[in-house]
This record gives sequence, structure tokens and C-alpha cells, in this order.
Amino acid sequence: MRASVKRLRGSAFPVLQCALAAGLAWWIANDLIHHPNPFFAPIAAVVSLGLSLGARLRRSVELLAGVTVGIGIGDLLISQIGTGAWQIVLVVLLAMSTAIFLDGGPIISMQAGTSAVLVATLIPPERGGGPDRMIDALIGGLVGILVVAFVPTHPVLRARQNAAAILGTAGEVLQLVADGLVENDPEPIVKALQKARDTQSSIDGLRSNLIGGREISRVSPLYWNSRERLARLSATADPIDNAMRNIRVLARRSLTLVRDDEILDPRLVDEVEKLAQALEVLRRMMLADPGEKPDQADAARVLRSVAAGAKAELVENAGVSATVVFAQIRSLTVDLLQVAGLKRISAIATLPPTVEHPYYPPEQ
Repeated sequence: MRASVKRLRGSAFPVLQCALAAGLAWWIANDLIHHPNPFFAPIAAVVSLGLSLGARLRRSVELLAGVTVGIGIGDLLISQIGTGAWQIVLVVLLAMSTAIFLDGGPIISMQAGTSAVLVATLIPPERGGGPDRMIDALIGGLVGILVVAFVPTHPVLRARQNAAAILGTAGEVLQLVADGLVENDPEPIVKALQKARDTQSSIDGLRSNLIGGREISRVSPLYWNSRERLARLSATADPIDNAMRNIRVLARRSLTLVRDDEILDPRLVDEVEKLAQALEVLRRMMLADPGEKPDQADAARVLRSVAAGAKAELVENAGVSATVVFAQIRSLTVDLLQVAGLKRISAIATLPPTVEHPYYPPEQ
């Protein structure tokens, strides 16, 4: 029940937007333009918005293109060959093939197919409605865009929450790994690895919400001033994704290390714990409003102290798994410093050198 309520709460605003858009599209098409039964206007509005906040403008364009292709081909063929099973096969085949040829998006091809079916069955050309239905689709798509512009979700809030949740989970994963290494117990690390693997859907959600946020910041006058902040947040998506990938590798090698009973320098475990604590600072940074603490400078300061301890001496005479864990700690630190606002080269330069002549010289 808690999961269901959480899921509903997360989708409540997109559902409200779809409902408002559907009602408004019907009112415009039926009451203002006086189209009889303009069922496709609310359908177009709902499909163009959807529950996902990403790529709504593209969905609207694909929807309108699909309707145009489906109705155009349907009207042209059905008026000549009549209706029936084989006619439906031919019309859908041609409509979807044409849509795919024009654009590979899934909505345009499916909408072309369903529009062609409707033309061939419910509203064949002799009963009229073709041009009206295209106008209804246009109304629905435009209403969807207007709802995004004037009843928008916050373009940054959802993505911030996504990013903070991922960083929070990453901190929990590293703490479990550290516990397993200290106790020489594989069970916490197995739990950590499962948690890390389960974050991919959250990362996909983060990227989707960033796309949606960029669309909102472009079309909604209410949030034009959020573009700079959204750009900074968008720059963290790849480093967060890379960080979770490195954490998964770190957890897998830590599990091997424990199972093989490999010798481990305790300072390496300290580095893992420090990274877990730094991730909590990053999580709070992501949720902080402009001017609040912790900010990027605070997070970078904590991570620099972690980087300073990632010295090659931690894995002198160590086994393969310990060396891999050490390498992942360094890579992960670079990823997280980029989340904190550093450029990649600057982040790499915070690490103590492991070779005599590093490609990126360390900071002085």
C-alpha cells in the first residue's frame, strides 16, 4: 500500500495536467468549434502529455504527424477499395510503414496505425469527419503544450529529488560495503550490490525529468529564469550515472575480496566510509535551494579530503581485488567531484599521483 500511495503521489500532478487538458480540448472542439463528438481532441491532449514529463513536445508533434498520415492514407484508400478485413490490413500496413519511413518514433507509427483503423471502421470517408478529426488532433496537441506552459511542474524540482535519492542510495551502498569489509562478511555487500543495481530505473527517471524540465523552461514563461540552474543540474547526470557504475564494480570486487579472504589495508576501508559520508553531503547539496548550505564548494571540500587519502601506498603488495577497489575509489571520487561542480581535469588533479609522470599533474 505504501508503494502504491507513493507511486500515485509521484504521478498526481501529471494526472491532473492530463485531466485538465482533456476537458479543455473537448470544450474547444465541441463548444467553440462545434465539431460533433470530437473524441480525438481529448485523446490527443492526453497522449501528447502522458504521465512521463520527458519529451512532451516531441510526443505532440509525433501524434499530429501520425494522425495526419493515418487519416490521409485511410481516406485515400478506403474511399477507393471500401472497408473489410483485407482493406484494414492494407491500410494499417501502409500507414505504419509510411510513418516509420518519415520518423522512427514509436508514437507516430502507432498513431498512424490506429487512425487508419478508425477511418476504415468507425468513421469511413463516406461518413465524413476526416478533416475535422485532424483539426481535433491539432487542438488536443496544442492544448497539451499550453497546459505544459501555463500549468507546469517545476522544471528543476523533480530532477533534484531524483538526483538526491540516487546519491542517498549510493551512500547507503558504500556504507554497507564498508561494513562488510570491516566485518569480513559478504552479506552486507550482497545487499549493497542489489541496491546499486536497482538504481538504474532512477537514473533513467532523472534523465527523463531533465528532458521534461528543459522543455518546460523553454515553453513556460513562468520558468524561463530556471534555465541556468537546470543546465548545472543536467551537467551532473552523466557523472551520477558513472558514479553508480563505479560503485557497482567496487561492490562486486569487494565481495570477491571478502570471499577470497584477501588482505586489506584498513585505510582503504576508511576511504570507502569517507566517500559514504561525502555522498550524504552531496545529497543535501542537491536538495538545497540557492544560497543554502551545503553548496557545491562544501561538497567539493569534503571530497578533496577523500581524494587526498587515495594514495598508492594503500595497495602496496595488495591482491587484485583490493587494487581494483582502490582504482574504483579514485574513479568514483572524480565522478563525485564533477557532481560538486569541478571539471573532470580539475577533479583528476585532486588525486595523489600513482605514477612518476601523471598525464594530469596533481594540484600543488
